[in-house]
Amino acid sequence: MQALPDTLCHLNGEYLPLNQARVSVLDRGFIFGDGVYEVVPVYGRRLFRFAEHMARLERGLGKLRIANPHDREQWLQMCRHLVAALAEQQGVEDQLVYIQVTRGVALRDHVMPADVAPTVFMMVNRMSPPTAEQRQRGVACVTARDFRWERGDIKSISLLGNVLARQISADRGAIETIMFRDGHLTEAAACNVWMVQEGAVLGPPKSEHLLEGIRYELIRELCEEEGIGFNLRPIAEGELIAADEIMLSSATKEILPVTILDGQPVGHGAMRGKPGPVYARLHQAYVRAKALQTI
Repeated sequence: MQALPDTLCHLNGEYLPLNQARVSVLDRGFIFGDGVYEVVPVYGRRLFRFAEHMARLERGLGKLRIANPHDREQWLQMCRHLVAALAEQQGVEDQLVYIQVTRGVALRDHVMPADVAPTVFMMVNRMSPPTAEQRQRGVACVTARDFRWERGDIKSISLLGNVLARQISADRGAIETIMFRDGHLTEAAACNVWMVQEGAVLGPPKSEHLLEGIRYELIRELCEEEGIGFNLRPIAEGELIAADEIMLSSATKEILPVTILDGQPVGHGAMRGKPGPVYARLHQAYVRAKALQTI
């Protein structure tokens, strides 16, 4: 068994070492995957786009009919406490805060129980951003049919479909699996997916089939800042394959160029198989946003 670290975590109002945290076997998160989660990036001990992450957490809890156990100021203080602890213990300045809220503990029954206190778990980890080589050369992805459930808009802790999808790429030595439902782009196993066509950034429209990543609005803002066209519309599989550029976005990958798709170079002409100019501009804009949009 892999030894768990003793970094500080939060469980139901108590701060304790991660390797000492325990939840009931009847917690509905364990039994049913009945809960939601958030991952908040931290740069220099400061939380990035915190309000947007909290808004998505609130939306997810509302869709599952779980009462939000804390207000935003309480969430902020708990996050800051854990961030400070890891920074002081290990000198880690850039982190990820993981927040999980389940419906709570109850006897096993599919029906949502009433008057159950939610289980709140939080931990922090060192951030492992893309390497310089990945940014300079781009990364490889593979494609697959989107076989997951119909409520991809909920950041559910029921992630078996995403695990299976991500394993497809891991088995083929790629960094992500880009998925299509009924011939149209949805998202990757753990990222949103973007394409560039004639200098404009295109993404699939918001729907129940994909998670609205925090970077959805951020990329729109960065495109506006850079004077780059931005549009959300259905994207056919053939369009993505023929794109000038393809990019991934997530809390951990930030913005990352895809230069190989199913073993074939992405793009055209001199930029074929290389990170493109739109990615370069967005990456620089993202770096600036990290310095300005933290609390």
